[in-house]
Parts: sequence; C-alpha cells; structure tokens
Amino acid sequence: MAMATHLLRHGSTYWLLRNCRRSSPLTLARCLHFTPCLEKKVAFNLSDIGEGIREVTVKEWFVKVGDTVEQFDNLCEVQSDKASVTITSRYDGKITKIYHSIDELALVGKPLLEFEVEDADEEDEDETSSSDSSDSDAESGQAGAGVQAGAGAAALPAGRHITPATPAVRRLAKEHKVNLSEVPPTGKNGRVLKGDVLEYLGQVPPGTNVPHPSNLLKQKTAAPASPAAAPDVAAPADRVEPLKGVRKAMLKSMTESLKIPHFAYSDEIDMSNLVKFRAQLQSAAQEQGVPKLTFMPFCIKAASIALAKYPIVNSSLDLASESIVYKGVHNISVAIDTPQGLVVPNIKNCQAKGIIQIAKDLNALVERGRTGSLTPADFADGTFSLSNIGIVGGTYTHPCIMAPQVAIGAMGRTKAVPRFNEKDELIKAHIMSVSWSADHRVIDGVTMASFSNVWKQHLEQPALFLLR
Repeated sequence: MAMATHLLRHGSTYWLLRNCRRSSPLTLARCLHFTPCLEKKVAFNLSDIGEGIREVTVKEWFVKVGDTVEQFDNLCEVQSDKASVTITSRYDGKITKIYHSIDELALVGKPLLEFEVEDADEEDEDETSSSDSSDSDAESGQAGAGVQAGAGAAALPAGRHITPATPAVRRLAKEHKVNLSEVPPTGKNGRVLKGDVLEYLGQVPPGTNVPHPSNLLKQKTAAPASPAAAPDVAAPADRVEPLKGVRKAMLKSMTESLKIPHFAYSDEIDMSNLVKFRAQLQSAAQEQGVPKLTFMPFCIKAASIALAKYPIVNSSLDLASESIVYKGVHNISVAIDTPQGLVVPNIKNCQAKGIIQIAKDLNALVERGRTGSLTPADFADGTFSLSNIGIVGGTYTHPCIMAPQVAIGAMGRTKAVPRFNEKDELIKAHIMSVSWSADHRVIDGVTMASFSNVWKQHLEQPALFLLR
C-alpha cells in the first residue's frame, strides 16, 4: 500500500489515490493506470488556404476517431466558396477527436481534429487540448464506469436520460432541431410519437391524433361508422438555410460589384462564316485531343486580340492611389455551371496560346468544375471575364463586373434568322448577340465600342485568326 501511494504521488496518475483511497488494496491495484509520458494531445488547426478564404464547408472525412495516421495522409476534403481542397496531416499519431461533421462550417485557424502524438514539438504545447481538472473528472468517471461494468451494472451515467422514441421520430426531431426531452409524450411508457413532435412544432392543432405504425392495422380493419371529414392540410413550414459555398461567395462578390458604376453596350455578330470555319477544323481538333470544338475558344481568343489593342479593358482600378494597373497577361475568366453553382475560373496567358490550346484548357476547367476539383489557383488573378448565357438560353443580359476587373461580356444564343445580304437577297444567317458591361470610372463608351468591334471583326472573319 505504501509503495502504491508513493507511485501515485509521483506518477501521471496521482488522481487515482483520491478516487481509490477508500477502496480495498485489491481495488486500488486495479485502479492503477499508467500512460506514456511522451504522449500528448495536439489540436490540428485549419491552415490558411489562400485567396482570403476565412471559412470552408467540410465535404468528406477520410478518417475517424481512433484511426492512426502518418504525415501527409489525407484527412478530409473541404469546400470553400471557390474550390475544393484536400487537407493532409502534419503529424504521426492517433486521432482522438473530430470537431466538425459533414456540411458544417470550419474556420481558418480553428481546430479541425485532435491528435495523440508521441514526442510532440515544444511549439505545439499551446495547442495541447488537456487540462488537469477536466481529465480528472473524465477519467474518474471512466474508472467508476469500469468498476460498475465489472459488477454487471448497466445503469446510464448520472443525470442522463434517454427519451423513448423510434428512429423515425428521432430523425424528424433532428431535422427540425427539436430536443425530444422537451416534447410532452403521449405514447405508452412515456414514448414520444410523431404527432407529439408535429404538435410541438405547431404543424398540427393540439390534440390531433397522428396514427402510430402499430395502430395502422387496427385502423384499416375497423370500418368507419360514418364518412369522416377530410382533415385540414397543414401549410408547408418555412425553411431557413444558411448561405454557404458558392452562394455565400456570390453575396460577397455581388455586393462589391454593385458598388461599381456599370454601363452597358450591346451588339449583334453574324457567326455564319465562323460556323463553316469551325466545321472545317473539327476533324483536325479531334486529332489534337479536342473531342468537340465549340465557339467559346474562338470568342476567348478574339477577346485576347482585342485586349492587346485596348489594354485599359484588361486593367484594374487602385482607388487607394487613384491609379490604373494595366495587366500584362490575359487571364480570361469563364463562367461554368457546376453542381455546386456557377463558378468563374480563368484560362491563363491567353495572349500566348492558340485556339486549340485554349480549347484544351477550357475543357480541363469544365471537367474539374463538374467533379468539384477546382483549386484556388484556377480562380486567382483573373483580368477579364466572358460568360456564355446562350448555353441555357436568352439573348441579351446585363452582366455584373467581377471586381477588381473592369469589364465583362456575355454572349447569347446563336440563332438562325433571315437577313439581307449586300445584294438585297434574303439569306439564312447565324446571329449571336453580345452584352458588355464596363466600369464607367475607367472605360468610356467609345473605348468599349471599339473593343467590341475588334472582337466582332475576328468572329465574323475567322480567317483573321490565321494572322495571329
């Protein structure tokens, strides 16, 4: 007994003496618990993933509590308002706690997981998630539970009460964030029924009997004495959903966008020659790895040619110094419809690429957007934007500028319409509309119209692309 007391005074399990001092020597021996002195619990914080992102949504966990991982093992995948990022481990150790569930928001700089590591660095001391008081309470509770289990006890922990309810009722309560212990039960032995939850939510009048599954057979076999009046149908309840992901990004970007004084300019482009020109290039494009050559790469390249002639359209405004920053590269942002919403990554260095290479880069962005694997680098440093609303329909629109850019264009659907040629003959023409929006603090109407004319000229006379 003296030897055990000495060990407890000087070891990491000193608290056991307080819990076991009234027990027999045999019980005291069973209470002894030694943990390696080098094991520490370290919180793994979500690091800064760039682009000013302060919060992300947890999409998927690749690990669970109790798993042992090594450095650079994948832990989880998170979705920011721009892209998906896979988080990897910086520790070798065992996962003891996961702070966020699927679809929950995680903040940059806040803990994602807790590790139990060996020989942790001193710099992680401030992240150690342990305290003497909380550990003593928790471990004493575990020791007590262990003694009860040895004695065959099956009682719940003190102060804890589980409200009787079926899984379906618990799921309904979870969906509406209802604490079942607060719902007055009407079922047998204090069981909470579905009608109790609906009545608690105010979706059915008090006293309305919602049939329990065990009573359905009785209700079907019992013949009604008289025709029952049709029950009143409850009005659908409002649903509140917090903004996250792409929608939250839209809130921020459009709030900034509408601080810009927009002006619009629209025109029509005869795409008839480009329709024939593209058809001639289809087979050659397939040989170079482009399964289907669309109009979009031509529009992007034409925009790059026009930006080279009117560089102010490829600039940004620095309000702090009241100056214009002319961008050297043409990183043209393209709106892509994805399962997560509309995203706008960009194709880098369009001024140095041909139509086929732009088509390959565009196809790669579309594929990554559909699979949710776009990265922050895909969105960084855009200088000009194009959006093809014609894919979903529409003719004209008024696109909003993506700050800090100063211009954006939106193309409508190409339609076959009757037109008169230079001989006043009625012909079939393929007409596409375009709508430009520009920052009127930087760009005037003449500049935007001149830029549009250069862009239009190359689409109507696609042979001009051969000179570039």
